[in-house]
Parts: sequence; structure tokens; C-alpha cells
Amino acid sequence: MKLTVVGGGSTYTPELIDGFARLRDTLPIEELVLVDPAAERLELVGGLARRIFARQAHPGRIVTTSDLDAGVDGADAVLLQLRVGGQAAREQDETWPLECGCIGQETTGAGGLAKALRTVPVVLDIAERVRRTNPRAWIIDFTNPVGIVTRALLQAGHRAVGLCNVAIGLQRTFATLLGTDPKDVHLDHVGLNHLTWETGVRLGGPEGANVLPKLLAEHGDTLADHLRLPRPLLDRLGVVPSYYLRYYYAHDEVVRELRTKPSRAAEVAAMERELLAMYGDPSLDEKPALLAKRGGAFYSEAAVDLAAALLGGTGSPYQVVNTLNKGTLPFLPDDAVIEVQAAVGPTGPTPLPVPDLDPLYAGLVANVTTYEDLALEAALRGGRDRVFRALLAHPLIGQYEYADTLTDRLIAHNREHLAWA
Repeated sequence: MKLTVVGGGSTYTPELIDGFARLRDTLPIEELVLVDPAAERLELVGGLARRIFARQAHPGRIVTTSDLDAGVDGADAVLLQLRVGGQAAREQDETWPLECGCIGQETTGAGGLAKALRTVPVVLDIAERVRRTNPRAWIIDFTNPVGIVTRALLQAGHRAVGLCNVAIGLQRTFATLLGTDPKDVHLDHVGLNHLTWETGVRLGGPEGANVLPKLLAEHGDTLADHLRLPRPLLDRLGVVPSYYLRYYYAHDEVVRELRTKPSRAAEVAAMERELLAMYGDPSLDEKPALLAKRGGAFYSEAAVDLAAALLGGTGSPYQVVNTLNKGTLPFLPDDAVIEVQAAVGPTGPTPLPVPDLDPLYAGLVANVTTYEDLALEAALRGGRDRVFRALLAHPLIGQYEYADTLTDRLIAHNREHLAWA
């Protein structure tokens, strides 16, 4: 089995390598190719990756290359984890929206749209090159904004599934609170990427007993602290929202916070410099503890599980993925991309049935889906007016003066990445 990671020079990659090494019985990789145009980073990450495999006696071969076509040739699956523009672009995404009093964040709001505009054309080009060399390869997208990027891939006819680590992170949190194995915790997870709610937490599978009321009653304070939302709000909702919902439920509070502290991009950039220095140490043969602060917790486990299910049917039978709606949420178009539990196998994911969604959540899902439609149109076709329409449709923006100003700032800060600008 050959797997290729595009963006293999990311400081995330050792987390992925560690998972591949530990879970080699689930996903037996013979060749792992790390592709990245940043040769110096790739050399550091690739060296550590080989040492991790050697330490854990993994028999697979690790190849590093900046040649995308060679890297994806013959791959059974291609994982996408790239960041167009790097941390410098992320720093901009997180700062200029704050000038208008709007959330500065890399995956939602105006910053999220900027990332989508930079990313979608690049990802589609990569996917076309994968299709030329191996049209049966699966593309697993971890590149944000996952929902929009995955929809672009599926709309273009690619064999693609979107992946996010929010659900697996919550699964692990719930398992710890319940004192049980994470594999026994099944989430009733519903929504869009970075806009989801856990409406049930079941033990043993989709038909298991729902212990969410018990979790909220006995561990509500812990969960509220984890999400940085008030405990009374969780009690009133009766569900556990993704921590990304804080941008909606506490928008003004978050804006005030973001204006008074360094950006997350600045923190990550400093962390990456430290991590890369560590990766260059030839005695290091395991992922460093600092990597846990970088983000992407449990990404490797989720990626292994998904790739194993798609390629051999050996992964977990039910997984949270980003895939086509196809009537799962009847108030959305069939070709919308939703994030839900699905049965996953070699033919791809099939969403599990979802009970009628409370209007409180369905309304927001419908609104953001409309924004994502417009965002994808802007990413594919360009143009100031399309960018404006997407921003005006976003529930975190909505006012025409903000949308107009943010449009100009988005284009100004991203002109080098926008072919039409």
C-alpha cells in the first residue's frame, strides 16, 4: 500500500507518522511519500519520520520529494494537509477582520473565506494531477476550510472525503469522563465542518444508550470549561456544541479577546520554529511533547481509521466525515457537504440517518451552507462581487458596510494568491 501526504513538510506530520507507526496492523503501509515544496523543512520532517518508523520497527519505506507528480504516482490514497501562503497568510486572516469588529479566524468568517479563495484552486490542481496518475486513488482532505474544499473536490468528480479532528477529540474527552474506551463511544454528530453539535453520546454504537444527559449533569462544568462557554448555556441547549460555535454564541466577547492578545498564527509560528529545531536533532526518534500544543490532536488516529476503511474495509465501521448530504439533512441540497457519522467502506462513506434537527441548529446550518455555496463560487470564478456576496451572506458579518470593507481588505491582503485579482 502506498500513501502520499501532500504538505508532508508540515510540523503536523510527525503526529501522523506516529499514528502510522503505532497502528500499522490497521493500515499496513509499504511506502509513505511526503511531498512538499519547502525542501529544508521536508528534510527535517522526513528525517524524524524515518527515525520514528525505525524506533517502532515499522517496515515501511519513507520517501521525501518536492515532485508532486512523482509523489502521487501509484498512490492508493493521498492526504492533503497544505496551507497556501503559510503562517504569514494565516496571520493576516486572523488580524485584518478585527479592524471591522469581526472575528479574525483562519477557517470561519472573512479569514476563512480568504483561506478558501487561496486554497480551492491549488487543491483542485493537485487532485487533477492525482486523477491523471491514478483515478481510483482516494483523496482525504484535512486542509481547511474542510467543508468548502471537500465540496470543491466532490463537485469536480474526485473520490474525496473530508476529515476533521474535532469529533475524535470530543470522543476522547467523553471517554475519559465516562471512564471507558473511546472505541465504545459513538457520537450523534451533526452539522457542517466547524459548525457541529453532539446531540447524543451513545455507548456501544449507533443503537446504544444515550448518556449525554448524564455527561451534562455530572460533568457540565468540565465540558463548559473545555468549550469556553457558560455552563448554563450547555444546560439550556442540552447538546455539546463544537468549540467553533463560540465564535457564534459569544462573538463580541471573542473579538474583544482577540484584540488584546497575540494571534494564534504568531503563537504557532514561534512553536513551529522550536519544533523544526527539535526535528533536526538526530537523537530524536519520537514526536515531541510540544507537538500536542500545535493542534491537530488525534489527527493520526482519525486519518488511519479513515484510510483503512476506504482502502481495505478494516477501519471502524462508523466514522465522522465530511461528505455529500444526499438527503441526510432534508433542508439542505443533496450536493451540500455535511459533517456526520457515516458507514465507511471501500465504496466510500454513507451518512447514517439523522433525526430531525432542532430549528435552532438547522437555521444556522442552512445559513452557513448558503455562505459556503457562495464562497465556493467565488473561489472557482473569482471577482469582487462574488467575494462581497459571500461575506454578506455569512452570519458573522451580514452588514453591507462590513462586507464591502472586508472585501477590499481580503483582496488587498491576498492579491498574490488570487489569479483574477
